[in-house]
Amino acid sequence: MIRRSFLRLLLALSPLLAQDNVRPLTILHSNDLHAHLRPDDMDRGGFARLATEVRQQKANCAACLYLNAGDMVQGTPVSTYFHGSPVYEIANGLGLDVSTLGNHEFDYGSTRVQEFAKIAHYPVLSANVVDAKGASITGKPYVIKTVGGIRVAIIGVVLGDLVNLTSADSVAPFHVLPVVETVRKYAKELRDQSDIIIALGHIHDEQEVKAILQQVPEVSVVVAGHTHVAYPQMMNVDGRVAVLVNNYGTQLGRLDLQVDLSAKKLRSAEWKKIPIDASIAPDPHVAREVAKWEAKVTKFVDVPIGEASRRIEGKELRALLEHAIAEETGSDLAFVNEGNIRDVFPKGQLLARHVWNIFPFENRIVIGKFKGSELPKVIKDRGGIDPNREYTFATADYTVTNQSLPDELATTGLVFPKIERLERDVVIDWIKKKRILP
Repeated sequence: MIRRSFLRLLLALSPLLAQDNVRPLTILHSNDLHAHLRPDDMDRGGFARLATEVRQQKANCAACLYLNAGDMVQGTPVSTYFHGSPVYEIANGLGLDVSTLGNHEFDYGSTRVQEFAKIAHYPVLSANVVDAKGASITGKPYVIKTVGGIRVAIIGVVLGDLVNLTSADSVAPFHVLPVVETVRKYAKELRDQSDIIIALGHIHDEQEVKAILQQVPEVSVVVAGHTHVAYPQMMNVDGRVAVLVNNYGTQLGRLDLQVDLSAKKLRSAEWKKIPIDASIAPDPHVAREVAKWEAKVTKFVDVPIGEASRRIEGKELRALLEHAIAEETGSDLAFVNEGNIRDVFPKGQLLARHVWNIFPFENRIVIGKFKGSELPKVIKDRGGIDPNREYTFATADYTVTNQSLPDELATTGLVFPKIERLERDVVIDWIKKKRILP
């Protein structure tokens, strides 16, 4: 009789016991901050505002982690001039718990990447960029954080085709392992040590983010970066989810989870994108750090060079930049890879800073003379090219040497004997002559 009563009581309590094993976890996340320390021309973003919002969001969750999915650097003069280090120093005030590397962390070379990991007061993860012995470039392929009684394993990965988006020299002496296979390996190792596994990846959407959700069931969440444009809604594959927000710190993601500790899976997931705008008061400490570093570059970037009668962006901006480079270098044609254009021209006064923001890379213009029939397909496809005429053609050295770009030039075999100024200096000089952009 006593045994039957005990069994009935146990059955009655079992739903409650199961519920006790479900706990809340909030993941705050950002990606592709790209050293945009200050608000943009539409008064969005800024590291000081982001720091305030992170602090406020953390104050309103029982168990919270803030993760960043790579490309902290490369995008504004402070990063370009000082090779990224000040950005990592300032980012120590953002309240980050974990970050991973993006492809642009490697723009300054692998030694600088290791310095970034030392500057950061939080773990910078890299599971798939390793040395000859298999050791991570940052010393940490993953980390386990215990928050709210939940053991959260986080694996950091970067694009499997990293060397095509930077260069083999920038990655050397390290090499890059495939993303999905690397995540699978660590996820299996970490399953018994954790209650939930998160892949924190600066990776491609379809072949890497989606593939992880489809092929690595141990991973419950992918916090992604690289695309720059927020997912319209949370990616969901059989109850496992992926999220990504807009670039340049203009959004903070908040992913609210209910984690089933017994099953080691998500019971539920809700996601929202929080705008970082003028309604948020800047964090005083971070604002001071930003001002300190901006003061070191202002004398040569905050120099008036002209004026724009309206905001210029997208395809129109690309066409304008190509025209500027062609005219300034005396070329017939110019090509600017879309991925090299990182910002816009705002309406009103233009500063050298605006061109630095558009072209933060140290790319030089190279020039060659070719028959129309020899020009890259992407140029011939625009029409109006005489196959028998000789054209003077200008583009960036990076574009010539990286053949796997999304809109690849296919310049194999073409020789560009003339090396010009930096891409941004060519455009700055052109704007100074034009004075007003229509």
